[in-house]
Amino acid sequence: MARDPHLSDPQLLMELEGELSRRAATKIGRHLAACGKCRARRRALEAMIADWTRLQRTAVALPSGDGPRALLRARIGRLGPPPAGPARGALAHGKLTLAACALIVLAAAMVKHSSPRPVWAAAVPDARLTPGATLRATRESVCAQPNTKNRAVPVALRRKVFESYGLRDASPRDFEVDYLITPALGGADDIHNLWPQPYRSTVWNAEVKDALEDRLRDLVCGGALDLSEAQREIAADWIAAYKKYFHTDRPLEPR
Repeated sequence: MARDPHLSDPQLLMELEGELSRRAATKIGRHLAACGKCRARRRALEAMIADWTRLQRTAVALPSGDGPRALLRARIGRLGPPPAGPARGALAHGKLTLAACALIVLAAAMVKHSSPRPVWAAAVPDARLTPGATLRATRESVCAQPNTKNRAVPVALRRKVFESYGLRDASPRDFEVDYLITPALGGADDIHNLWPQPYRSTVWNAEVKDALEDRLRDLVCGGALDLSEAQREIAADWIAAYKKYFHTDRPLEPR
């Protein structure tokens, strides 16, 4: 049987999430540049992920019934069938195809949560728990202070943050209780501005966000970016802000 010339859904999903090695990402990038069909498939997957992200941030749980299932089936139908060959049989080999991801997403969204949902591997905070909070600060007052990075969070407050995210038994060594809006940009010492950010379970980790915080502060204090805009962007989606201000789709190597 001839080898399928197109990228599989799992490959495209890993590329979108920045989970590939540099070598694999370069190889897939070359393929995408030359293959219109795979570029279209990637755009479709990206749109579905964006739709789900917006849904996850605005809804506690979907109601039971046929409505959500019908909407999901329609969405998958508009994406068209996956490429033939290995990608079509990926699920049978233990890999996640688009349909498998969609079903997992639907099942998770339709659960009525009786306690805070564990989000131990979340690269971004739950907007319901951590929308962000700021002090009444101006660019001048922020930039007159040294770049303090993130101040230490008191133990009692750290415990409350872990409990709110359903992480009562998690090891603190695996997380930084991070300020969504860094104090260096006027972020407040408030539980609504804190969340347990993983150190290692995702490439979009605490060290990567630290680099973004430094970049935004430099832009704000240099007069190239408004303070309120920097606060909004890092609170709304810090990964999107990183991609925007570092001009990349994946984290840069530490210097």
